[in-house]
Amino acid sequence: MRPSRLALPVLIVALGWCFLLFSQEKPNDEQAKREITPITVGQEMFRAYCASCHGLDGKGKGPAVPALKMKPPDLTQLSKKNGRKFPDVLVANVIRGQSFPNAAHGSGDMPVWGDAFRTANRDEAMVTLKVNHLTAYIKSIQQR
Repeated sequence: MRPSRLALPVLIVALGWCFLLFSQEKPNDEQAKREITPITVGQEMFRAYCASCHGLDGKGKGPAVPALKMKPPDLTQLSKKNGRKFPDVLVANVIRGQSFPNAAHGSGDMPVWGDAFRTANRDEAMVTLKVNHLTAYIKSIQQR
């Protein structure tokens, strides 16, 4: 039986994700006291769902990039490329898998996201909250 064409890219993404998760430092007292905000929650979600492709800094240089057909965009430049206005709705729609501005994310069945940001069989309020937190974090990393 031949392995699926997606097996290698999925394996590389999974390994990159594991590398990112296990290479992080243990929280110190200051980090433990850090206020929980939509941005801090979004940052943790970004590390879990996005950093394998977009990199921890959001610049599109994550460890899974070699397995991708297209280079991920630099997420720190979204406002700059949109007339200095952050495209909140577009970003939220891309996260939900409802919009594919340049087809970089492929189909809505992308293995990295799974069902985390889709509403099918999920609580709409929870999905919206997750999308809002992640969007807030991406907005916070925009370069001026």
